[in-house]
Amino acid sequence: MKKANLQALTYPLLFLFFIIASCNGQVKAPHENARENAPKTAAAIQTKIRKIPGINKAGNVHCGLQDKDGNMWFGTTGQGIYRYDGSSFTNFTVKDGLSSNIIYSILEDKTGIIWIGTDIGIVCRYDGKSFTPISLPSGDGQDLLPNALPTNNPRVKNPVNCIYQVKNGRLWFGTHKGVYQYNGKSFTRFPQKEVVANENNLRLEATYNILEDRNGNMWFSTWFEGLIRYNGKVITNFKPNNEVWFSGLLEDKNGNIWIGRRDKGVVRYDGKTFTNVVQHGILDSCGVDAMLQDKAGNIWISTEFGKITERETKGGLWRYDGKTFKNFTTKDGLPENAAFCLVEDKAGNLWVGTRGMGLCRFDGKKFTSFSE
Repeated sequence: MKKANLQALTYPLLFLFFIIASCNGQVKAPHENARENAPKTAAAIQTKIRKIPGINKAGNVHCGLQDKDGNMWFGTTGQGIYRYDGSSFTNFTVKDGLSSNIIYSILEDKTGIIWIGTDIGIVCRYDGKSFTPISLPSGDGQDLLPNALPTNNPRVKNPVNCIYQVKNGRLWFGTHKGVYQYNGKSFTRFPQKEVVANENNLRLEATYNILEDRNGNMWFSTWFEGLIRYNGKVITNFKPNNEVWFSGLLEDKNGNIWIGRRDKGVVRYDGKTFTNVVQHGILDSCGVDAMLQDKAGNIWISTEFGKITERETKGGLWRYDGKTFKNFTTKDGLPENAAFCLVEDKAGNLWVGTRGMGLCRFDGKKFTSFSE
């Protein structure tokens, strides 16, 4: 009789257990799917970005994005890629399929593919499951199929400084050796002489940033040929203040183009004239890297102070509300005063990547560090 009673209790409990287990297997947190689709390797999972001895100062959190699922991605110059799912970081390196641990650019395209630019002229394509390395062509006028990789080593280094997707879906890559377009099948060097009017024979070498404005013009900031504009037919370059070295690019909500200068702050183009945006202080002696305009309309500027001996105490992050500048430094909670990466997440938080593998989040009131 006791055995029968035990069986009567056991079977319903087992049935209830299987129902609960089945439901738990079907309902997943938003980021669990991303973790399941990650490369099937022993990628390191950690609560914060770790500083590895030997590259702490040289290593930067250099670029970043928030993907369509809400995950934050950060490229570093020495430790590969970090993905943050809201609770922990997953670190992907060459062991997981990256072609290099030095990452200069990252972009998620309209289909959800993540493109990663490295220091050796190779782009890694991440489809949610694995990394596929794609080598960019190195010579003028060459086309290269995305699955083709050079067989000869070592490769000539050609850093992929920026990746940009235009409205028609085409991808543009700015590298030290020029600009390339990807049409979904092959890469082509830009410009092509038979298609584009290029009277000054501009080569777009050392292109640091790319932007498509609201009128469809393409803008390229370069280190040697100034600011370049392509209107679909003609390539023209500008040298405001007789300068040729520019970096960050931003189009604000009013259609003005903001351009980061080398150790001289920011210049703004309204479609007719260039105007130096002067802070009358430290910003005017800073090199400007990333810029963004947040949901409230503030313009954020990441900088590194021009004079090397003063970079420990000057530079940092700047907020411009249209009238005044506010400077944030290590005194306010910034990990380092050399800032390179800016990302605004869907909640309106600002993520800042700095030298020394520094990463922090600013919620409008305080900085929270995500680096050990």
